[in-house]
Amino acid sequence: MSDSAGPLKETVGRYGVWSIGLRSEDPERRGERAEAAAELEELGYGAAWLGGNTTAAHAAPLLAATRRLVVGTSIQSIWQQEAEVTAAEFAALEAAHPGRFVLGLGVSHGPRVAGYHRPYGAMVDHLDALDAAGVPAPRRALAALGPRMLELSRDRAAGAIPYLGTPEHTARARGILGDAPLLAPEFKVVLESDPARARGIARAYLADYLKLPNYTDNFVRLGFTEADVEGGGSDRLLDAVFAWGDDSRIRARVEEFLAAGADHVALQVVTGAPREALPREEWRRLAALLS
Repeated sequence: MSDSAGPLKETVGRYGVWSIGLRSEDPERRGERAEAAAELEELGYGAAWLGGNTTAAHAAPLLAATRRLVVGTSIQSIWQQEAEVTAAEFAALEAAHPGRFVLGLGVSHGPRVAGYHRPYGAMVDHLDALDAAGVPAPRRALAALGPRMLELSRDRAAGAIPYLGTPEHTARARGILGDAPLLAPEFKVVLESDPARARGIARAYLADYLKLPNYTDNFVRLGFTEADVEGGGSDRLLDAVFAWGDDSRIRARVEEFLAAGADHVALQVVTGAPREALPREEWRRLAALLS
């Protein structure tokens, strides 16, 4: 699929925003989400990635409110709905907003899915079903961390959208993907210069993720220890998976991912507020420091 990822690389640009709040199902917040998406486009972000277990249907209001912004799921769990339903949603979005939706897929996590089994094989089966239902491989990406899933994202999708990685993981992923596929890692940002406060916000946010073996196993592959993933994460782990500090330090951390081989970085602002909040002031500041 690698030869087909080029147009997607161009449309997503170098930076995007990853947000759970942008996929909120609260009808009273529909206008706020649309307004926020339009502002993200004006600020120069190339993509909005809808965090959490989401579906293609969640992308429709944001696509309708914008003209160029790419909107992707990050991720839609393969256990969430049948491929035929996803294909119908994809077809509707493609008809209304050609080329602007990316179906980001993942296997989720055993502790969160009843009947979880054979994650790699289940992903292969799901991709087969999407092929049969007419969802084109160049318009989907996989939340790949391990080598086998990265190879699958190279061979059966436009590329990979790894979550909770490091520049070192990005470099390894690029080595597996080769040059052509899209590589768009998510990266968390705490716009706070005080080390104790920044790490406190980061540790509180990371704690739940460290209960999930997919992530902790990946950290061990990257050279972290069991002690690093206990108690909400060591300072060493926090400093690897979060950017914090002054503007120049945050900019340098983001650029580490690009230097390691990322085409695009999906930036998740973490503030200590509820995850469903829309940190619009922080998105403005981040856009300014990256410009």
